[in-house]
Amino acid sequence: MRDLLYLTHRIPFPPNKGDKIRAYNVLRYLQRHFRVHLGTFIDDPADQQYARQLATGCASAFFVRLRPRLARLSSVPALWRGESLSVAYYRHPAMRDWVRDTLAQHRIDTAMAFSGPMAQYLPARTARGPLHRVLDLVDVDSEKWQNYADHRRWPLSSLYRREGRNLLEFERAAARGYDQVLLVSRAEADLFRLRAPESGHKTGHFSNGVDTAYFAPHPGAPDPYQGARALVFTGAMDYPPNIEAVVWMAERVMPALRLRFPDLQFHIVGARPGPQVRMLGRLPDIHVSGAVPDIRPYLQHAALAVAPLQIARGIQNKILEAMAMAKTVVATPQALEGLSAVPGQDLIRAATAIEFIQHIGEQLQTPRPFGTAARERVLHDYQWERNLERLGDVLYVSATASPQPEPAP
Repeated sequence: MRDLLYLTHRIPFPPNKGDKIRAYNVLRYLQRHFRVHLGTFIDDPADQQYARQLATGCASAFFVRLRPRLARLSSVPALWRGESLSVAYYRHPAMRDWVRDTLAQHRIDTAMAFSGPMAQYLPARTARGPLHRVLDLVDVDSEKWQNYADHRRWPLSSLYRREGRNLLEFERAAARGYDQVLLVSRAEADLFRLRAPESGHKTGHFSNGVDTAYFAPHPGAPDPYQGARALVFTGAMDYPPNIEAVVWMAERVMPALRLRFPDLQFHIVGARPGPQVRMLGRLPDIHVSGAVPDIRPYLQHAALAVAPLQIARGIQNKILEAMAMAKTVVATPQALEGLSAVPGQDLIRAATAIEFIQHIGEQLQTPRPFGTAARERVLHDYQWERNLERLGDVLYVSATASPQPEPAP
């Protein structure tokens, strides 16, 4: 087996949030085809316990403890250097030295960086010759910062817009130097081609997947709602777009729905809810669960799953997981971008608070079944093994081969 260097900005275990789900499944795929040398950061002390387990399947592994507060402080000089704060945040001498030493000690001719900031660590050449480099940007993160700017007041709007510009400059420079750039969906790949046209010929994508054996209907699971009618939102609750989504749902949608359905509850299920989210629990029939050992019962027994995201990039795993469990999902256009699901056939699209109120009310009053079609869509389009074949095709291209452009849609 060939040796491959794989760098991720966050330890890819446990697979309990979007980026870690993708990074973990990529790692499992790589381990079946390469001797993997893994370099990654640990930014949550609770994840330290998984380091030894994760290293077991790797030829070598290196874990750097990243302290978010110190990393933010260390990235401040990037403001007057005209650099991206995100890139500076993940700049660490220990990781740089380990990458250098690993490339020197092993016969590695292929390397993969997961997320834009990790691109800074991989050189174009080693002492043995060219290094075939693949960058999995996942999402166009620079666009996310521009979206944040549009939803914030000054001075944050100015700071976020600056970060969007500087990060895009870095993403474009990295893409020019790498052999292949991959994203999570055709929509994200098309957007990156628009933002970085000089790298359009080597920009492609491979989609996420869902463990459909794990996320499957299970009516016999214990009911966490104890028979109550519930809407559910799942996701990491320290992520700003998720926070904005549940606040919007609680304040703009639920009051009108409760006038019509007094017994209706809204459950927010996800780890690390901050003060703004916890305060929602004081509102009538709003429940904040925090981390739970298993989200499947919450999806199984919910009347509907909702994804009222106002800012979204890439693919929303929360939607795919709910669809895999044959649940009806009501989601904003932003949350559906990049998904192959067909609104009106596989799920429900709602753009405004009024549309959310209308569609949820209709489903609660006279349910229209979407669940079977939703699960069939996931089974057809979102299988990890099938989707990762695209990644395999890219990684097995020799370093001297010219990358082939992905056909334009």
